[in-house]
Amino acid sequence: MYSASDLRKGLKIEIEGEPYIVTEFEFSKPGKGQALYRTKMRNMITGNQFTQTYRSNDKFEKADLEEKTMQYLYSQDDEFHFMDTSTYEQIFLTREQLADHIHFMVDNMEVQVLFFGDKAIDVTLPTFVNLEVTKADPWVKGDTSGTDTKPVTVATGYVLQVPPFVEEGDRIQIDTRTGEYMTRVKD
Repeated sequence: MYSASDLRKGLKIEIEGEPYIVTEFEFSKPGKGQALYRTKMRNMITGNQFTQTYRSNDKFEKADLEEKTMQYLYSQDDEFHFMDTSTYEQIFLTREQLADHIHFMVDNMEVQVLFFGDKAIDVTLPTFVNLEVTKADPWVKGDTSGTDTKPVTVATGYVLQVPPFVEEGDRIQIDTRTGEYMTRVKD
């Protein structure tokens, strides 16, 4: 059980049977009366956000969350299939649940899947992923447009900006948190 004084950014709590994460937190103590805890929270299942003020005597349940290492197997239509590496149990998540993560997932990649009870609600990818460049326009020497980058497409279909020396067939490292180019990778 958590009390309102335990609230902090990143804390995961359960409200009315659903998991929430505290995204913003502010403490204030008026001249007289109880301390107030203003929070902004996001529902970890629906993504809905709301702002709420709590008093110091309010209590919260700890969210029943479990993280499992799973292997991404394949996608079929809008379903992305994962396998628990210890029990070999398989689950699938939808394109909506994975959002932008689909741009960085490759077959057999190990990911961390967050479960609320027995329902998968979130995926954490490795921080960096190496992908092959499948389409890169040649860089025109002397181009004075003012940019030192060009767009390329990687094996997953994701398009990003890279330095002009990156060519088709190169393997590049991408930061999965930002979707930005990090470096070329030697095989």
